[in-house]
Amino acid sequence: MNDRERVFFKVSDEDWKIQKEVIIPYWEDRALMSKMNKELPEEWHNLFNAGLFTEFLMQRGPGHTVADGKIYKKGYIDYYNEIQELIDNLDYNNDLEALNKKEEYEGMKLVCEGVMIMGDRYAKMARELAEKETDLEWKKDLLDLAEVCDVVPRHAPQTFRQAIQMYWFTHIGVTVEMNNWDAYSPGKLDLYLEPFYEKEIEEGLLTRMEAKEMLENLWIQFNNQPAPPKVGITLKESATYTDFCNINTGALRPDGTSGVNEVSYLILETMDEMKLTQPSSNVQISTKTPNHFLQEALKISRKGWGQPAFYNSEAIIQELLYLGKSLDDARDSGIASGCVEVGCAGKEAYVLTGYLNVPKILELVLNRGYDAYTGIKIAPDFGDPREWTSYEEACDTFKAMLKYVVDVKVAGNNRIERMYVEEMPVPLLSIITDDCIKRGVDYNAGGARYNTSYIQCVGVATITDSLSVLKKNIFEEKKFTMDELLTALHDNFEGHDEIFKIISKQTPKYGNDDDYADDILRSVDKTLQDVIAGRKTPKGSTTVVEFLPTTCHVYFGQVMEASPNGRLKGVSLPDGIAPEKNADVNGPAAVVKSASKLNQMKTGGALLNQKFTPQAVAGQQGLDNLATLTRSYFAMDGHHIQFNVIDRKTLLDAQKNPGEYEHLIVRVAGYSDYFNNLDRDLQNEIINRTEQSF
Repeated sequence: MNDRERVFFKVSDEDWKIQKEVIIPYWEDRALMSKMNKELPEEWHNLFNAGLFTEFLMQRGPGHTVADGKIYKKGYIDYYNEIQELIDNLDYNNDLEALNKKEEYEGMKLVCEGVMIMGDRYAKMARELAEKETDLEWKKDLLDLAEVCDVVPRHAPQTFRQAIQMYWFTHIGVTVEMNNWDAYSPGKLDLYLEPFYEKEIEEGLLTRMEAKEMLENLWIQFNNQPAPPKVGITLKESATYTDFCNINTGALRPDGTSGVNEVSYLILETMDEMKLTQPSSNVQISTKTPNHFLQEALKISRKGWGQPAFYNSEAIIQELLYLGKSLDDARDSGIASGCVEVGCAGKEAYVLTGYLNVPKILELVLNRGYDAYTGIKIAPDFGDPREWTSYEEACDTFKAMLKYVVDVKVAGNNRIERMYVEEMPVPLLSIITDDCIKRGVDYNAGGARYNTSYIQCVGVATITDSLSVLKKNIFEEKKFTMDELLTALHDNFEGHDEIFKIISKQTPKYGNDDDYADDILRSVDKTLQDVIAGRKTPKGSTTVVEFLPTTCHVYFGQVMEASPNGRLKGVSLPDGIAPEKNADVNGPAAVVKSASKLNQMKTGGALLNQKFTPQAVAGQQGLDNLATLTRSYFAMDGHHIQFNVIDRKTLLDAQKNPGEYEHLIVRVAGYSDYFNNLDRDLQNEIINRTEQSF
């Protein structure tokens, strides 16, 4: 990390020496990642090293989790007293879990005390600084801060400022408890702050500008907290120090009505004025969302720095209902977090377990279990593809290899999850997540009301188009043989111009509203659901399919040979559910119509990036076009869409002259980052995305 060209962590020679001689030797056999590496079997390591999947929990805790509204109604002294009462009433005769519950409750009490002590220390420090301060205005600010910290986090907040500070104390506590993690977020912040804002505005105790300044200070706090430093494969799957905090704005209220309010507009203004890479900001759009709010959000989006993202409120609720949540919980706490994943804020432990390289599974099939990247055989030989007699046989073999890879991954996930159950309790997060207190069970051990594990599938467009090539050109029209295709793939298509032309120009591709390709997408989706969804884990989680890449689509492409759809060796996979680069030739409406044929209501989220030139979305007509595209996609049950509004020429110039573009922010996947902080392969992936126009 010290030597990285971009986004480095510089340390002194003395710190380096302590790290090398003291810290690393101490943790070498104690760290959870070390234990994982010893516990996980050879077949897991073989697939992991070959880039078939990644493991989220090797270097970070089980994110992403989100606060709900309870922290604005109770102080930590209230939680402390509630927990003490539960301890006093434990029944050691009839409750066989009473001893385990007592241990968990005692841990919860300790962290309640810790959070309250933290607030007391801030109050004390503010007063000590005020005593020495000669600037009367700053002295008053310090004393005001001390009074805020006298109230929160010990007691429930009573004012807008106290409510923001209550969240931030909780945020600090959770991230410290998890040894910094990825990521904790405030959820429907506008709805939680609305009653405090309205009361103080009505009483004349707060102005709109004062409220916005407080929000801007909160944005600075988010941005000043980087994600955990990552190394190795974890860095490749998420090459950023953005912590993936995600603010939900404009979501539905518990009664199903629009939640857009004055604080919603304040948050839009805050994100626009601050233009920070974090927190990530999204707006939830429903059929009940005022068009003015959607247009104001789109005005910010088309400025070209990647925020906000747009989520479908109705889709979020339907996804949560499909995954077994109650309607009340889905409406009350349904949010999008991290990049695009959905969950019940304050009620669910939904854990990302890692990315799955779907098109490389086909590569393994074609190579009969041999991996060219690592140079070893890592999977079963399901037979010679040259001997396939039908497209259905190809699909069945792909499904068999998918099952093998997923079986190995899930078996590894289950071992890792057990380590977190036994060795990594998180009592503070358990306090603020229903129903951990009631059950006396830790968040990491399954105490939450709902428990979900996500496997993030990457490369859905590549696998769809690759299967389209096999079906159309080998089995139906017999334009070339499997042997000729395999030779072309091993040669990276060099010297195979005619085959490459047929693949590139004469084969149906996903993203064009072409049912030939899109029907294959549906079958791929069903195969993924059949193999992955519904698996149970040791703590009682249910495994769910999600379509999210972060930056893993770049890494997955780097470890692959050429693909049957014409993607060359080492070239990035498409991000999320976006079509393959430049395969979508019929415009953005065709893209969203194709994407909507994926059954997103059975997923934990599906990310769709679209890139426009500034000229394509200029003026009121440009805004109206974006609004219509968004609402149309959501009417077809699309989960999420976001826009990069920047032209290829600007990005190429930024790559050539980085010093002139220090503040250029782009949308990467489910987050935004500085273009200069991205490695060249990721920059090229963004540059080469299809530029859409209406």
